Amino acid sequence: MHETGRYFSQPEFNSGTNVCILGYTNAEQLFGDADRAEGKQVEIKGRPVTVVGVIKKEGKNFIGWNYDNCIMLPYQFCRQVFNEDFTNPVLIVKGKQNVSTDALYQELRGIMRQVRRLSPTEEDNFSLNSVEAFSKAISGFFGLLDVIGGFIGGISLIVGLFGIANIMFVTVKERTSVIGLKKAIGAKSSSILFEFLMEAALMCILGGAFGLFFVWLLTLLLSGPLNFPIFISVPLMFATLVICIVVGILAGIIPARRAAKMDPVVAIRS
Repeated sequence: MHETGRYFSQPEFNSGTNVCILGYTNAEQLFGDADRAEGKQVEIKGRPVTVVGVIKKEGKNFIGWNYDNCIMLPYQFCRQVFNEDFTNPVLIVKGKQNVSTDALYQELRGIMRQVRRLSPTEEDNFSLNSVEAFSKAISGFFGLLDVIGGFIGGISLIVGLFGIANIMFVTVKERTSVIGLKKAIGAKSSSILFEFLMEAALMCILGGAFGLFFVWLLTLLLSGPLNFPIFISVPLMFATLVICIVVGILAGIIPARRAAKMDPVVAIRS
């Protein structure tokens, strides 16, 4: 967690020594360079406080905590400076590396019930919130969005496929005489087929590119209010382009084959 310095020692925490740990942004603004903050003094409510550590730069997380702009004080010293009657305390606990979230939750629940002196029959008069549980809930929510988005996207692809196919049928009909002329001067059926398949695929690629552009604009609009960056996955972007090409080929294959099989004499007369 620390960029430089150390945590509070047990004697400092118990006796309320006037020491602090600064957030990275605060350290930069006060001393120009966060690495120079350790050992320096700041003033809090007229009390000189020694900086013993600096938190590494993290930015605002998805829960809304911003450690870069915070200052940490030992509890006993903090209550000397601020009136705890007007605070809304939140205890943040991090377990050791090999301790599971469930084991930590149960131990904390037992400790809190002892502190609140609750009998076995009484309900908890406190709440314990797990970041992992919150993260799982968010993951489940986004998983549901993925399913809904996939369903809507599938329907959109089918509608788009028939739309492109209809456009290509109209295009083939309008270019019947041109197709006949090309075949009359030696154009191969495979060349005609490839030409219309490329046209269908290009239309789908352009549609996908416009869609990605508007999604990119949406990510810029949402990144600010949601307090965490939203971006387009590069692998998914390439997958989108591949899907567009496949849909274009599937949509254009029947009209393109019809154009390739045209009799040049009949096509020129049309």
